Amino acid sequence: MKLKSPEPFWLVKDGLKHSYPSLREDIETEILIIGGGITGSLLAHQMIKDGYKTVLVDRREIGNGSTSATTSMLQYEIDVALFKLSEMIGQEGAEKAYWACYDSIDDLQKIAKEVKSDCGFKKKKSLYFAALKKDVPLLKKEFEARKTAKFPVKWLSEEEIKKQFKIENTFGGILSEQGGSIDAFCLAHDILHYNYKKGLQIFDKTNIIKLDYKKNGVMATTDYGNTIKAKKVIFCNGFESTEIIKDKFVNLLSTYAIVGEQYEKDHKELNDLLVWNTANPYIYMRTTDDNRILIGGEDEKFVNAKKRDSLLHEKENKLVKKLDKYLPGNNFRTDFVWAGTFGETKDGLPYIGEHPNFPSAYFVLGFGGNGITFSVIGMAMASDFLKGKKHELTKYFRFRR
Repeated sequence: MKLKSPEPFWLVKDGLKHSYPSLREDIETEILIIGGGITGSLLAHQMIKDGYKTVLVDRREIGNGSTSATTSMLQYEIDVALFKLSEMIGQEGAEKAYWACYDSIDDLQKIAKEVKSDCGFKKKKSLYFAALKKDVPLLKKEFEARKTAKFPVKWLSEEEIKKQFKIENTFGGILSEQGGSIDAFCLAHDILHYNYKKGLQIFDKTNIIKLDYKKNGVMATTDYGNTIKAKKVIFCNGFESTEIIKDKFVNLLSTYAIVGEQYEKDHKELNDLLVWNTANPYIYMRTTDDNRILIGGEDEKFVNAKKRDSLLHEKENKLVKKLDKYLPGNNFRTDFVWAGTFGETKDGLPYIGEHPNFPSAYFVLGFGGNGITFSVIGMAMASDFLKGKKHELTKYFRFRR
């Protein structure tokens, strides 16, 4: 499955940070991780920290799947509002999921410092504003749900948003204290290189075409006939998991993003802010660490890569118009435009844990706008699974829930 269009900003910005060999022999390990993006890198970091002999493989160059196309906005807010999620899975579970995402942003900051990454991690506030006047009552209901759960939030009027952030044509919104942004492609490479020096084996351009699952382990075979024998396999292959799991558990979407230069003096108010709104599909916006504006959205159902990429010019024009609506006089000039394949689940939550059809396997599949924060949560969950411990979020993130 082709997960991105040709020219995402991060891939061009960072270039080829590190390269690794493809697998050319038969090997054995305790943990096999499939997927070399941000999720796989985080899980590998945890496995090495826990003392497991670990091998990571990716069918592409490291980080060249969805990780190179992500907008890397770190939010504790899940795509399904807290009050709605509470109605779906109960208030306790919903608040636990939100708080786990909240804490994961701080955890990710610690990891970035630990591996001495130059990924531009930055803590930011998050503004969730009403795109239409009719959205205000539900957004205020969400505000009250977050206040009840003791999240640090404030309601801003349309006038306050315009005064503080120079964002126009809103109808008020929720300002959250917790959020952040990174360059996920850079961070994934930095995490893997750090752990490579600690014994992690990494093989890119290594395509697993067959897996034999048994209760006491798995045998993976590559397209060149080499094998990897492992006690456990952890799938961190995101939306490509739909190629092996036949359940209908995620809807694939195409999402579009543009990055462009702005004058140095323009919209400095956005440098410490993440922005998204109540539109369906919603738009999302942030600045990069080199002072560019990134805006994305215009999601639609994924059909195929050719159809997705044929819409790039049309989607770029629509995103520029939306930017002009909310940030009039922004002096924006498009430098990069790309599309990526992402997904949504029925409740906005990830799938992390075992699947009944795959013995000796765990899945860490973060979907929606919280893929990175869900992956951080997946580190702790996978660590507990392997130690035979229970995790409080397992029942909410399980398959066939």
